[in-house]
Amino acid sequence: MLTPIVDEDGAPFWGYARRGELRVQACADCGELRFPPRPCCPHCRSFDTEWRRLTGQGRIWSYVLPHPPLLPDYAEQSPYNVVLVELTDAPRIRLVGNVVSEPGARLDSVPPERIRIGARVQVVFTDTGLPQWILERP
Repeated sequence: MLTPIVDEDGAPFWGYARRGELRVQACADCGELRFPPRPCCPHCRSFDTEWRRLTGQGRIWSYVLPHPPLLPDYAEQSPYNVVLVELTDAPRIRLVGNVVSEPGARLDSVPPERIRIGARVQVVFTDTGLPQWILERP
């Protein structure tokens, strides 16, 4: 399985994620949320940051079903989904992950026909802090 490459700016994101919290970097001066994390606010140029907790709710903005698998280690789980999720409480932020049946489930645990643009999802995390998504029930 993939493991995140952690740099100094993104380390807090991954630390919170390993604890099951979705937090994104915000400018402590102007309040603008930003992802991916970076040292300077692109809006006001401040270097003061804080980490804001979000609900983890979102909607599938886009998705793909890789055929053949892009990474050989994932061949036995093909076809699987890769989704881009627009966060409800930060719509300009989109996170990549997979829709799964439960936290830590195989990437093929949700049938491809259940994945659709606009579907509501909730974030969950693997043990290593990778975001995954579960479909919200109507």
